[in-house]
Parts: sequence; C-alpha cells; structure tokens
Amino acid sequence: MKAHAGAKRLLLAAVAAQLMAAAAVAHAASSVTLTGSIGSRAILIVNGNAPKTVAIGESYQGVKLVSLQAEQAVVELEGKRVNLRMDTPVSIGGGAATGGGGSRVVLTADSRGHFMTQGAINGRPVTFMLDTGATSIALSMADAQRIGLDYTKGQRVQIGTANGTTQGYRLRVQSVRVGDVEVYDIDAVVSPESMPFVLLGNSFITRFSMRRDADQMVLEKRY
Repeated sequence: MKAHAGAKRLLLAAVAAQLMAAAAVAHAASSVTLTGSIGSRAILIVNGNAPKTVAIGESYQGVKLVSLQAEQAVVELEGKRVNLRMDTPVSIGGGAATGGGGSRVVLTADSRGHFMTQGAINGRPVTFMLDTGATSIALSMADAQRIGLDYTKGQRVQIGTANGTTQGYRLRVQSVRVGDVEVYDIDAVVSPESMPFVLLGNSFITRFSMRRDADQMVLEKRY
C-alpha cells in the first residue's frame, strides 16, 4: 500500500509539473520592449506589463536577456534570439498579445525556410505563412467560414491555381494582426481551393519595410 501511495504521489507530482510547464508556455511573452537600462540590467516591458529590470542571463516571463549594449539588447524566447532597440516594441514569433500598437514583427524561418506565424483576421485566429509572391492576403473558403468572413459579398474574380483557373472572391478585411502589430482595411482573396494556412501576401507586407537577417525576417511598420 505504501509503495502504491508513493507511486501515486510521484504521478501527481509529474502531472503538476506538466501543468506548470504548460502554464509557463501559455504566459510566455510575445511582445517585448527595451525601455531603458540601469548599469548592466535592462528594463523590459513584456506583454504590456509593468517595467521589469532583468540582468544578463536572467529570464522574465519566458524572456531571457542575453546581452546589453548602448540602447540595444539581445533577448531569447522559445529558442529564438531577437535584437531589441530602445523603445521599439517587438512581436516575437507572432504570438497573441494584448494591445495592438506595436510596430515591429520578427519571424524566424522553420526547417523548410518558411516564415510561419500565428495571427488574426478581424480578431479571429489563423495561421499565416509569409509569401512575397502573393498579391494579397489569401485564404480558403473553409478558413473564411471558420472565422465568420462573409466572402460572398466580395467581388467575384478569377484565381490562377496549380490546378488551373477557379472562381474566388476579392474583398477588404477590417484588420490583420501579427503579435501586437495590427493593420487595417486590407485587400484579401478567398479561394475554393484547400489551403493549409493563410498566405500573408503583399497587401499586408507593403505596409512594412522588410529585411532578412540570417534566419529571421524583420518587418518594420511604415503606416
């Protein structure tokens, strides 16, 4: 009986550890701002919370301070390293965040070289893939229906696909959001073709200046 009770306690402890780990991931940062420094400590604002001083090597809400220089810092989140500039909010990986007034998005390439990120259209969650070859935001009818987008009120257009030409719909969506960066009144196309993700095309990208830095794509909001 004692052995059984001990095993049960170990099982409960393991479950508790898993729940704590899941909670830590759920509360991991997606928006980080370097707002100042005190000696060798950076002052960070994470997900809109109160400023926190963090020493090199320390972590706060999943954000680890790697290095600190004059008005610049390098932080690490979920294995991704990102450069911060003073008073410039950065959305890391495009995770959900509060607010919407950010101006910078940093995306990291996956193993296939694609820049994937979670985001939202009209406040409803979607999975984006950055695609500079796409004219606009492009999503399937299935995704449009899932997020409550009434594409039938849009303009009927012909869409070229790998399987030939098909009929889709062009319309404007109220908002597109990646992390804490949100833009409004964006051109989008809805296709009957099945798509595993939503293409984050040039109707969104042209609102930003874009640069490639190794395996990272940095988007700086222009307007």
